[in-house]
Amino acid sequence: MLEIQNLSKTYPNGVQALKDVSLRIPVGMYGLLGPNGAGKSTLMRTVATLQQPDTGTIHLDGLDVLDKPAELRKTLGYLPQDFGVYPRISALNMLDHMAVLKGFTNKKQRRDLVDGLLHQTNLHAVRKKALAGFSGGMRQRFGIAQALIGDPQLIIVDEPTAGLDPEERNRFLNLLSDIGENKVVILSTHIVDDVTNLCPRMAIIAEGQIVREGRPSDLINDLRGLVWAKTVSRQEVEEHSTRHKVISTKLNAGRSILHVLSDTDPGDGFEAHEPDLEDVYFTTLRSASGNIAEVA
Repeated sequence: MLEIQNLSKTYPNGVQALKDVSLRIPVGMYGLLGPNGAGKSTLMRTVATLQQPDTGTIHLDGLDVLDKPAELRKTLGYLPQDFGVYPRISALNMLDHMAVLKGFTNKKQRRDLVDGLLHQTNLHAVRKKALAGFSGGMRQRFGIAQALIGDPQLIIVDEPTAGLDPEERNRFLNLLSDIGENKVVILSTHIVDDVTNLCPRMAIIAEGQIVREGRPSDLINDLRGLVWAKTVSRQEVEEHSTRHKVISTKLNAGRSILHVLSDTDPGDGFEAHEPDLEDVYFTTLRSASGNIAEVA
């Protein structure tokens, strides 16, 4: 269990990136969902002991993370949003080097470890290829391979599927799902589908604050009977926005699909819509910014 209590962080330029953040994150996949600039990366870097908060505490299974960062790093796997590698080195040699840095000095033990990680991430066939020639998805899988060195109990992945094509994204998410069965895995992302597909629990962060937390299915249930949809021309969007609480607007074949929030039939040709996690996400963000009435 990872326990975060009353975490706050203000940068020297005056930006308050975290505001009294508290979370209890159990073993398994946990989604941290929020737009760019919401504070996700600041929170992940703080949990990973790469920066200190101004106030608050972090504990992992009783370990005081902020008091003993070196102990946390022994059991941490971290894939940051910007993951740099030496481009001319092969995946095999780079993983071997990282294993040495993590304390695996026995050559046979290290070889077995690296070989197993390359198989686990489906990179064994390209193990001798220079990392510069890897696709985006292959680089991310390599990033997970290095994060798994030492069998960590806490794994943090920050925006891991941004920019991946659909096939690589699915492959990467399947890999994360396998890893997350007996470890605390935090998936920090702005992509709603990643959380929908993987995470039994989640939180939404906006402007440095946790604005909603729980099981995705429960959060979706809170919106049942409240979401209505209608397909309109792009010219009609602004007109409807003045009369209804618009959750989101999505283009489809040149026309706009409007989702609105209402506890009764809003009329105007809107039909009842079965809510999904995207509706939860946009409703929560608009509630947090004051652009829509708070829900449940």
